[in-house]
Amino acid sequence: MEIRYATNPEQTKTYDTEKLRDEYLIERLFVPGELKMVYSHVDRYIIGGVIPKGNTLQLEAGKKEIGADYFLERREIGIINVGSAGVVTVDGQEYVLETKDCLYVGLGNEEVTFTSEDANSPARFYFISVPAHKQYETVKLSISEATPTHLGDISGSNERTIYKYIHPDGIQSSQLVMGMTLLKPNNMWNTMPCHTHERRSEVYFYFDMPEDGTVFHFMGQPNETRHLVVRNEQAVISPSWSIHSGVGTNNYTFIWAMAGENQSFNDMDMIEMKELK
Repeated sequence: MEIRYATNPEQTKTYDTEKLRDEYLIERLFVPGELKMVYSHVDRYIIGGVIPKGNTLQLEAGKKEIGADYFLERREIGIINVGSAGVVTVDGQEYVLETKDCLYVGLGNEEVTFTSEDANSPARFYFISVPAHKQYETVKLSISEATPTHLGDISGSNERTIYKYIHPDGIQSSQLVMGMTLLKPNNMWNTMPCHTHERRSEVYFYFDMPEDGTVFHFMGQPNETRHLVVRNEQAVISPSWSIHSGVGTNNYTFIWAMAGENQSFNDMDMIEMKELK
């Protein structure tokens, strides 16, 4: 498990491109036949990717990193499949996830495993785990069952559909909030005008991008912005003090996840365009 420590905005002002990427960008989460994880001290996220390829992979605790006997002893997890069909088994109960389906697994479940239905076309499970203080039931929500919210317009190049999976009015959780945004063809901007939320951090995971596609993800304080060049199936850790917005060379999809002081989706500090530097 890779460890990332938290940083502050004064440090970030001094970073060159390589250092900025080392701190905030997760370049490779998916390796065939492996389960990869990054532990961030920003709200203690564990960000992971799983490709079972003819094998079964188990979610295991890092004794040194989380000091637990099993992974979900004091944690909860949200899982979204971004590949072909696969199965997540939770303490003996199987859940089949098609592409873009979501599974929430609560605190106290001891054994979580991942398999693909077809090793030649494997599942690609993306997950976010955060500490939990209360147990909630395990719930699967397929994209066909989720309620879409349509926002934006073509004139702003941000026509998009948002699916909220884990949130106060959907799948219940201790503190995790998680969903997915799909940009329509010929639309490239997300979360602009931008915002911060000092009470919560966020992780963005970009996918459904062509091989030569790129997203320029903007971060930093509103008056001291930076950018990260992001490619398919890469993730960005966004601290509470940072904006989080992006524009792509093509339309794309991204999974967002939040944790921190509250679960209110609308708890945002909006930034006027004229304030950006």
